[in-house]
Amino acid sequence: MTGFADLAGDAGGLAWVWEARSVNGRGLDLRLRLPEGFDSLDAPLRAAAAKALARGSVTVTLRIARGAVNGLPRLNPAALDAAVAAALAASEAAARGGLDLAPMTAADLLSVRGVVESDAAGPAEAPEVVAALAADAEALLARLAEARRAEGAALATLVAGRIDRVEALTAAARDTAEARAGGAGTLLRTRVEAVLAATAAVDEARLAQELALAAVRADVTEELDRLLAHVAAARGLLAGEEPAGGGSIS
Repeated sequence: MTGFADLAGDAGGLAWVWEARSVNGRGLDLRLRLPEGFDSLDAPLRAAAAKALARGSVTVTLRIARGAVNGLPRLNPAALDAAVAAALAASEAAARGGLDLAPMTAADLLSVRGVVESDAAGPAEAPEVVAALAADAEALLARLAEARRAEGAALATLVAGRIDRVEALTAAARDTAEARAGGAGTLLRTRVEAVLAATAAVDEARLAQELALAAVRADVTEELDRLLAHVAAARGLLAGEEPAGGGSIS
C-alpha cells in the first residue's frame, strides 16, 4: 500500500528528520538515502523494514542538520597554514594566467575542512547518536506500517461496497434471466413455426443445431455462477491477513 511517515529527533549536537514513503509492490524493495558518514545505519534499517513491512517499494530518507557538538571548536594552526599556502599558490597561478581572483575572506579559510576542529567525536561516529537514529528509524517504519494499515482499511471498506454491489446486480440478473426463460420456449417455437411456414424445404438437422445453439447463447447461468465465485473469492481476500495481489491492504 501507499503511505507516508516522518519523524524528527536530535542527539549529540545533531538534529535530523526521517521520512519514509511507500508505493505498491509485489515484494519489499527498500531504497535508502543516507548522508555521507551514516552508512552504519544501513543494516539496522533493513532489518527494521523487514520486520515492519511485508511488501512495497519503500524509500527512506535521512536529513541531517549539524549543530554544536560536545566540546568547544578550536583552530588547527597547521591546517590553517596549509589552507593559506594553497590559497596563495592558487592566486599566483591565476595571476600568471591573466586571471584576477576575488580575495579570500577569513570565513572562506575557516570553512576549509580541518581548519576548525573539536575535541568531541563527530556526530556520525558518536555511538549514542547512531543508537538514537536507529531507534527513530524503527519507530518511523512502525508509523509507516500503521499508515498503510489505515489506508488499507479504508480501501477495504470501499472495495467491500463494490463487491456487495456486484453481488446484488448478479442476483437481479439471475431473476431477470429466469423470468425470461419461462417465455423463451414459446417465443422460440413461434419463430420456428414461422420459418417452417415460409420455407418449402427445411434441413431438420441444421434447424435442430441452430435451435440448440440459440438455447445455449440465451443461458447465462454459467456466467452468473462465475461472478458469484469471484465475489466469494474477493471477500476471502479481504478477510485474510496475508497480502494479496499487486499491493497489500495491510
